[in-house]
Amino acid sequence: MIIKAIKTRIFRLKEGLPKFIEYYLPVIKEGSVLVVTSKIVSLAEGRVMDNVSPAAKRKIIKAESDFDLPTKHVYLTIKDGMVMANAGVDESNADGKLILLPRDSFKTATRLRNYFKIKNKIKNLGVIITDSRTMPLRAGITGVAIGYAGFKGLKKYRGELDIFGRPFKFSRVNIADSLATAAVVCMGEGNERCPLAIIEKTPAVFAEKVNRQESIINVADDMYGPIFKFKGKRRGLVKKKK
Repeated sequence: MIIKAIKTRIFRLKEGLPKFIEYYLPVIKEGSVLVVTSKIVSLAEGRVMDNVSPAAKRKIIKAESDFDLPTKHVYLTIKDGMVMANAGVDESNADGKLILLPRDSFKTATRLRNYFKIKNKIKNLGVIITDSRTMPLRAGITGVAIGYAGFKGLKKYRGELDIFGRPFKFSRVNIADSLATAAVVCMGEGNERCPLAIIEKTPAVFAEKVNRQESIINVADDMYGPIFKFKGKRRGLVKKKK
């Protein structure tokens, strides 16, 4: 697998995203995966707040969340089926502003895929919109896919045999998040100014349609479910099995 991070100028608020990407990536090869940080998607959509007080920020986080729990440093939240800090509301690299997550990263990924498939006259193209996440009891942040298009997000091993001939019962690999993590390592989180990356020779299985729910686990079925169980019931997160 080959990952190349793309250094760019600073993206401007409400700037056209496809043309910006096209300028730095005039050619995209067949079988590539285009990676775009969610921050420039949000800037293109105008998902920015100016001069927000701490109280107003708390209201924004709650409004953006399906679940919120105050912790020592941030609000622990669930948004779009993912656990994250502060519902993704971010102040880093924002020039004093608050940047919210994109409205619908899966739709954005699909639009970008369609645009660059036609422009480059290619059939197989993946697109990932990335963000950063922390993991329970682990220091540091990693990349995650908050939206993607053009490939299967999960690789399922269920029913296959391990190296000793025993069948897998539950194992799945999250291809979308794994590719996002690898790309974000190259793109950086500070002043690298690499909001784009291109991945070639990827193990992804390309597909015309994706199931945007394939990576989401109901809180009631998740191994971390007990952490959210009490408050989650009050917000309708835990769905009863029929």
